[in-house]
Parts: sequence; C-alpha cells; structure tokens
Amino acid sequence: MIQWKNIKLILMRELRDQLRDRRTLFMVAILPLLLYPAMGIGMVQMTVMFSEQPRNVVLLGAKDLPQHPQLLEGDRFVSNWFMNPADSDKLRVITDAQVAGDDLSDIDSEERGKLLEQAHKLEVDLKLHQQLLDTWDQLQVRLSQIQTKLDQHPKQAQKEPPEDDPQSEEMQQLVQEQKKLGTEKIELAEQITQSNARLSKQFAESQIQVLILFPPNLSKELELVSQKLARHEPIDFDPAVSLRPLVLENTADEKSRLAFTRVSEVLDAWENAILRDRLSRARLPETLPNPINPDVIDLAQDDQLAANLWSKLFPALLIIMAATGAFYPAIDLGAGEKERGTMETLLISPARRTEIVLGKFLTVMIFSVSTALLNLASMGFTGKHMVNVAGSGALSKIGDLSFPSASALFWIVILLIPLSALFSALCLSLATFARSSKEGQYYLTPLLMVTLGLTVFCLSPAVEINAFYSMMPIVGVALLLKGMLLSAVNAGTLYVYAIPVLVSSIGYSLLALWWAIDQFQREDVLFREAERFELGLWLKHLMRTKDALPSFAEAGFCFVIIMLLQFAVMNTMRDAILTAPESMRAVRSMQLLMIQQLAIIATPALIMGIMLTTSVRKTFRLFLPSWGFWGVGLLLPFMLHPLSLELSASLQWFFPKLPPGAAAIIKEMSDPNQSLWFILLAFAIAPGICEEIAFRGFMLSGFGRRGRVWLAVILSSVTFGVMHQIPQQVFNATLMGLALGLVAVHSRSLFPGIAFHMIYNSLSVFRERIPEKWEPTHGLQYFVSMQPEGLRYSWPLLVLCAVVAFLLLRWTILHSRPAVDPNISSTDSLTSSTFNRRLTDTK
Repeated sequence: MIQWKNIKLILMRELRDQLRDRRTLFMVAILPLLLYPAMGIGMVQMTVMFSEQPRNVVLLGAKDLPQHPQLLEGDRFVSNWFMNPADSDKLRVITDAQVAGDDLSDIDSEERGKLLEQAHKLEVDLKLHQQLLDTWDQLQVRLSQIQTKLDQHPKQAQKEPPEDDPQSEEMQQLVQEQKKLGTEKIELAEQITQSNARLSKQFAESQIQVLILFPPNLSKELELVSQKLARHEPIDFDPAVSLRPLVLENTADEKSRLAFTRVSEVLDAWENAILRDRLSRARLPETLPNPINPDVIDLAQDDQLAANLWSKLFPALLIIMAATGAFYPAIDLGAGEKERGTMETLLISPARRTEIVLGKFLTVMIFSVSTALLNLASMGFTGKHMVNVAGSGALSKIGDLSFPSASALFWIVILLIPLSALFSALCLSLATFARSSKEGQYYLTPLLMVTLGLTVFCLSPAVEINAFYSMMPIVGVALLLKGMLLSAVNAGTLYVYAIPVLVSSIGYSLLALWWAIDQFQREDVLFREAERFELGLWLKHLMRTKDALPSFAEAGFCFVIIMLLQFAVMNTMRDAILTAPESMRAVRSMQLLMIQQLAIIATPALIMGIMLTTSVRKTFRLFLPSWGFWGVGLLLPFMLHPLSLELSASLQWFFPKLPPGAAAIIKEMSDPNQSLWFILLAFAIAPGICEEIAFRGFMLSGFGRRGRVWLAVILSSVTFGVMHQIPQQVFNATLMGLALGLVAVHSRSLFPGIAFHMIYNSLSVFRERIPEKWEPTHGLQYFVSMQPEGLRYSWPLLVLCAVVAFLLLRWTILHSRPAVDPNISSTDSLTSSTFNRRLTDTK
C-alpha cells in the first residue's frame, strides 16, 4: 500500500534541493522574467532601426520622365505616392539626371558616382542578356513552326525521300533544321544561364538595392498616347511594350526586398495617377478601368486579432516550456542522484521505490507547470508591450492587445496538467536510465526535437483539431488550445474534443509514469556503471558476444532503420511512379512495393538476425507448428477481416481523408485490367512474408527477451501499425498485429502468422475487385450487401465472426506450445506460462 506520507517527504526533499540549484532557478524564474522582456524590447528597437535606414535606389533615364505627374522631388520620390508620406525618407534615389544642389541627399558625390557606374555596367549586361532572351524566343517560335509542319506529315519525315518527291525532301530539310536549331538552343540555354548568374553576382556585390531603367523618350511617348486618347484616335503601337520600365531586385537580400516593396508602392500610385490624367483628358470616368471595384469591409475586431496572435504563441510556448521545465529537474533527480552517490541512501529509506518515483515525478511536474505558466505570463505581458510600442506595421493593426478570456486561461491550466505530467514522466524515465547528467542530456535532447516538430505541425493554419488528432499525444492539446484561443465565439463546438484530449493525455501520462516506475525497479538501470564508450570496442563486443535472441535495443534499432529507409526512398519511389508512362504506373507502383518489402523491411531484419544472434531459427521462430495452429492461421483471417472492415467503416469520421497515393493504390487493386496474381504477389504474398519476418520474427523476439511477452506483443503491433503511416492503416494494422503476435507467441512459429497475413490481405484484394453492380443472391443477401463504398457485412455475420474469432484466440492461448526446444531459456518458458495464466484467469 502506498504511503502518501513518504511521498510527501520525498517531494519536500526534492523541492528543497531543486530550489537550491541555480540552473533550475534560472530556467524557471530568471529566464521568463528577465530574458523575454529584454529580448522583446531589443527586437522591437532593432526592427524599427532596420526599417528606418534609407535604402539605395538607382534610377537611369530620369531625364525622360514626364513632368506631370511628377515622380521625383530632388533625390526622393514624391511623398504623395506613399501611403505613409514619411516613407519617402527611407529611400535614397540616385539618378543620372542633373539635380539641384539644394535637393541633394546626404550621400556624397564619390559614392553617387560609384553607384551610377555600377548601374551603367548592369545596364550594359542587362541589354546583352535581353538580346539572348529575344534570340531564345525566336528559336522557340521557329521550332514550334517546324514541329507543326512535321506533325502534318509524320511518315514522310521519318523515311528517306524519293528522288522525284519534293515534299518529302522539304520534310527532310525541316528535320535537319530542327536538329541544328536544337543544338543552338542548348548552347543558347547555357549562355543565358551564365549571363543570369553574372548579373545576379554583379547586382549582389553592388550597393544598389533596387535598379530602375526607364526607356528613352518615355515622356514624349506618354504624352503622345494621352493626346491620341483625348482626340479618340487609334494607337498604332502597344504602350505596354514600348513604355515598360525594367526593375531589378534581389529577393534573397532583405534590404533589397524591403526597398522593392516601397518602390512598387510608388510606381503603382504613379501609374494610377497617369491613368487618371488620361481618362480626365479623354472626358472619361476615372472608374472606367475598374468596372467592378468591390468595397471590402474588414469585420475583424481587436479581440479577434489578439486571439489570432495568442493562438500562434501560447500553444507553442506551452508545449516547449512544459518540456523544457521538466528537462533539467528530471536529469538532476535521476542521473544526478547517481553522480552524487545519494541513490543508495535513498533506496535504503523506509519509502518504497514506487513512492520514491512518485515523489520525484511530482517534483518534476511542479517545475514543469511553473516554468510553462511563468513563460506564458511573461510572453503575454511582453507581447502586449511590443504591440503598444509598435507605431506602424502589422502589429499596429491589432490596437490594444487584449489578453485571452478567463475561460481560455482556465483551459490553458487544465490542459497543462496532463501535458506536464507526460513530459515529467518521460524525462524522469530517460534520466533514470542515464548514467550521468551529460548522458541524460543526450537522451532527452531527441525528446525536445520531437516535441518541436509536433509544435511546428500544430502551428500550420491548415491543421485543425478533429477526432483523430484529439487522440494523439501533444498534438491534441496544442490543437484544442489553438482552436479555443482562435475561435472564442464558437468555442462551444470545440468542447466536444475536450474529453478525448484529456482522457488520452491522462492515459499517455499514466503509461509514461508506469515506465518510470518500471525503470526504478530494475537494478541494472539504477546501478549502471559510467564507462567510456568506444565504438570499436562496442562493435567487437557486439559481434563476439552474441545471444540466441536479439536484445530490446536491437529490436528498436531495427524498427528505426526501417522507418528511416522508408523516409529516404519515399520521394524516389514517388518520382519513379510519376515519370512512368500512364499505362505503366500501376505496374511500376506494384513493382516498387515488392522491392520496398524485400529491401527495406525484410533485409534489415534478416541481416541483423544473422549478424547479431546465434540462433536464426529461434530468432525468427522457424519451427513447424502443430496442425491446430495451422488451422488458426488459416481460419482466423476470415473471421477478423469482416470485423476489421466494419469497424474501420464505422470509425471513418474519426480519421482524416485518405491521401491520394493510398486512394490510387486501392484503385489499382480493383483494376480488372491488372493481373490478379501480380496484385496478390504485391499486396498479399510479399507483405505476408517480409513484414512477418521483421515484426513477428526479429522485433517480437527482441522485445520479449526480458520476459514480458505481453509488452512484446503490444510493442510489435504498435510498430507494425506505425510502419504503415496512413492513419486508417495504422489502426487496422495495430489491431491485426495483436492477433498475429498472440499466434506467433503461443505457436512459437512464424508460419501461421505468414498464412494469416497472406489470407487477410488477399481478402482485401478480392473485395476491391468485386464489381460495383454485383448483387448477392442464393441467400448471400442475408449476410453481405453492396454499398457505394463497397462490400458490407450484416450484423448476424459479424456476430458469428466475433464468436468464432474469440474461440480461436482462446484456443490459441490455452494450447500454447511448450518450450521443448533446449535453446529456449527457462525464463522465456516461465514468462510465457505466466502470461497464459494471466490471460485465462477468470477471477
């Protein structure tokens, strides 16, 4: 029985020790209370200073600018063209026209001359580049004309011309010209690439942020067009081509991008003024170019803008700071105890190990919650101050930044508790496994990286909470909080997801806490010696000191390798399918699927099993089962397939929509033009063999080596589901993995599982190939029916399948094959029998 008095004593001891630790105090108090305000104020000042500095804009052809409307005023753009007239001082305009001395800017004549020299060099190179582009366009037109003529006579262009056939001879001349122009096109493309690179380098090395080149005689051409429009005379040239200025910018340079934004604002306003002047001289309404000019009304309120800002900041900060707050206390309470030599003293105290873990867990959780809340409060006040001091820009539109509502703050605290509990238990488990504080940091850093990745995923505007995401750890909390902060008006609709988010989060926290308690119960974890790791010695030890079965770490490493290989070849496989001809894409995808099964899933497990174990037969369970287990492997998939199908159909609302790739694969399975045997080979036979070798062979043996067979079955089924990646397949594969794991454990053979897997996948293939217009007859209509989504099963059949499946699984457990093989250790035998007694215990 747990003594809460002991837990309280452990808690007070650990809290007192942590409050004396400078590192913990810095992360909990100093960082949020001092660093955030300092960083916020500093960032605001730096941003303002950067945006206020004037940028260089060089304008060539200024003498040809029209006097009305006026674009320039000395060395500045006319302030009327800016939405904020003060922005005119943020651009320094250097022109090639003579400017009066009083209008000169603060730039000296030497720098002005240098900038103009750079601009003229760019102008020369740009004209050469434009000539290359014009030549390219001419080549494209000529090649298109030749191809059009060749398409009209394809046969004559491919054979030798007769002596008296001038049309065929003309076709051959066109073919020769096409080849010649094709060679010139390749050479010209290389010249254009080099010219473009030279221009980009020259512009980046200059001190020019934006270069504007106005065409010659621009003022005269504009006046000519305006006069003709006023007299309603036709215009015999295209003003959009002859009067088009060139603007050079560098979007990779932040200064150039910012200057170009302001230059674009000026040119757009100036162009509209010219257009209004033309319409006025032609006695036409100014609204003529915009016959539909909608009035846009922004209904966003200040509190909604504030909620939009908080929905991006608070969920991300809550997750990251909850994890960070548990990071250092967990390392100090786990690995730090070992380094200080106080672990033995703590273990001989009257408190049980479970009570010790609970005391440490509550300590870490208190610091995690405190760190998250203090960071949220500090970030909130800092953000409000930043908005108030921002005189312009996007933040100024928010107005008086209001804090979230009381209900939103309440849910922040409620959701933070299970989130902090999850991070605290995970950090404490990993820190307990570590032999030193440094090693603990290595173990916990990947947890922070995974947390950061999930946080970035939740910040995407396209990701919203649904039933599936509400059950995911960390993601459900972040999306629910984001939705409540963002949709304060419609927050009532989000409360539906509050229960699954809280229940699943508490469940994950309890599971992580159980792992922490389990770590503390093991002597080999608590008293691991801190030794120096050397890769060479470790590899020698790994190859020389082998066991009959793989270790837990080797099984997990095999799963990691499989997932990494899948991610590595994902884009390659997609490109190979897309580049295949349309008629061959289905065949190509099935070929790649079989290659994936053999090379990515089966091969790593086989290599590791051969190299790291002494008994390949025992590792992969290559024993012949009894006839009863053969019957289970052959009959059980027929019972479970209808149940799995109907369960997935009833939970369709729970999962997101199938990705296009998965939908295409299902379509290929139902394509009657494809060979049935080839489809079965790709979707049933290859996965049945390869996936069973990896998951029910190597990984199940590794996960169950320490004696916890039930944990091995769960882990192998979960990894088997995760490997499928698509949520619907993850769910189905995990459930099927449990049945396959039970059969493999109790039959001590891989072969019934292979038969089960092949039959189960084959049933899916046959179901997809049933014609949509098929109607069941001869009594089948009482058991199955055709629906728009495919074949469905009736309730009587499902009840019968459930009863038979239960009896088969019960028979499998009761008739577990004894460990007659001498290589099987007594520990495995005892564990298996204990596992059987637990499953069959009716008390």
